[in-house]
Amino acid sequence: MMADAENRQFILEKARKLKLLILDVDGVLTDGKLFFDNQGNEYKTFHAQDGHGIKLLRKTGVEVAVISGRKSTVVELRMKSLGINHVYQGYEDKRSAFAELIDNLGITPEQAAHVGDDLLDLPIMRRAGLAIAVNDANDTVKQHADWCTTRSGGQGAVREVCDLIMQAQGHFDGIVNDYLK
Repeated sequence: MMADAENRQFILEKARKLKLLILDVDGVLTDGKLFFDNQGNEYKTFHAQDGHGIKLLRKTGVEVAVISGRKSTVVELRMKSLGINHVYQGYEDKRSAFAELIDNLGITPEQAAHVGDDLLDLPIMRRAGLAIAVNDANDTVKQHADWCTTRSGGQGAVREVCDLIMQAQGHFDGIVNDYLK
């Protein structure tokens, strides 16, 4: 196993190349809990820091996409509010969505990162240039990740990823300085 400093350098080198961040929804952008009322309406909660991190990352030129195994109107609405145009829902086998996304954006798999939490995410994690698991991901998923966040899904893990990418690409300090003016 690599020493912590070596591992961080390895992750930062991979993150420098990224042009796309792909996110799972349930368990990554949310805490994975599914709430339904008696009429079948679905409710999800999203962390505001994750949303702000996504907006900041997109301003640096990194595209953000969602590939989810489930379909949800709530997800569609939240992604629209964040300006995310690449939304793939209902893909239990996420490989075709990943291939289409890579092709449409004209990038290589090595220029994409994927954040996941469960077995459905493994096929993309194995193909992406940077595989990331949230802190509370399934143990098998963590074993196949290049990096695990310190925060759990729906609890700021996505913000942690966005900040790491912006740091690796040299944008983070400038963004912080803009807020300090």
